[in-house]
Amino acid sequence: MVSVRKEPDMPAVTVENPLTLPRIPVPGGPQRKVLAVETAPSGFEGEGFPVRKALAAIKPEYLDPFIMMDQMGEVDYAPGEPKGTPWHPHRGFETVTYIIDGTFVHQDSHGGGGVIADGDTQWMTAGSGLLHIEAPPEWLVQKGGLFHGIQLWVNLPSRDKMLAPKYQDIGRSNVVLLSSHDGGALVRLIAGDVAGHAGPGATHTPITLLHATISPGAQLTLPWRTDFNALAYALSGKGTAGVEKRPIESGQLAVFDGFGNRPGHTTDGQSITITAAPKTTLEMIVLGGEPIGEPVAHYGPFVMNTRAELLQAFEDYQAGRLGTIPAEHP
Repeated sequence: MVSVRKEPDMPAVTVENPLTLPRIPVPGGPQRKVLAVETAPSGFEGEGFPVRKALAAIKPEYLDPFIMMDQMGEVDYAPGEPKGTPWHPHRGFETVTYIIDGTFVHQDSHGGGGVIADGDTQWMTAGSGLLHIEAPPEWLVQKGGLFHGIQLWVNLPSRDKMLAPKYQDIGRSNVVLLSSHDGGALVRLIAGDVAGHAGPGATHTPITLLHATISPGAQLTLPWRTDFNALAYALSGKGTAGVEKRPIESGQLAVFDGFGNRPGHTTDGQSITITAAPKTTLEMIVLGGEPIGEPVAHYGPFVMNTRAELLQAFEDYQAGRLGTIPAEHP
């Protein structure tokens, strides 16, 4: 039987003393308020691994340029239970898979892929289309073990939807580690800019993506671009979002104001604040991006601008124009 872990282990990428890291100064100026806190519905993906659909309860106009985000796990698999996804197509967006605990093997029909584990990230630009597979390695299937991560879908603007596919392997050693001003929070910056520090992920759509561990009772205030939306998802723990201290806990997502549902829109709010409850560590995924402001036609593994483009994507897939499964694959 699959057992969901109640108390997560410390993520693989960490430091004993965050004060040895570059510090994020407390930003001045007005803070963003929290528009909503919503609970993510649970479900299953791929061959049956459990997920929380982090963005499913949020109005689409708050999310642009993000399409979806799944929290995969957190589970402790018995031998024979680890699961992944079968070969499937994508077109029109980017997938970002961040593994906190466990191991995943990726391969795609364009030659990209590799093994990611314990703090690694794979960033796949599907662009014009490809086939790919994500699965646990055979040794993990036989042995069982921990599995926990997220997968984020980032939309591409119409001009980039038919780009050639690309794969980025972002190893845990390349993630930028930062500390809050007092050492109460550790920030792992995967993509984008925070206080002048740039994450390693190269993005077509401007975004910021980070994973923060906030110690019991500590507060993290992040400077945030005024032309970006701002979302904060609790992987585990309890705390509050915003200076108004809206309660948030594991499996919930906070939407901050100034989401900007059209390009060029900005907000007066220049920062966001998240606070951990006194007796619990709060693990958060914080993300935001520049809205694309274009129509979205999303069905299954394709994210396009029109229904006609979706139909073309299905036709191209069925005709084998999105690639073929390699002879050697997991």
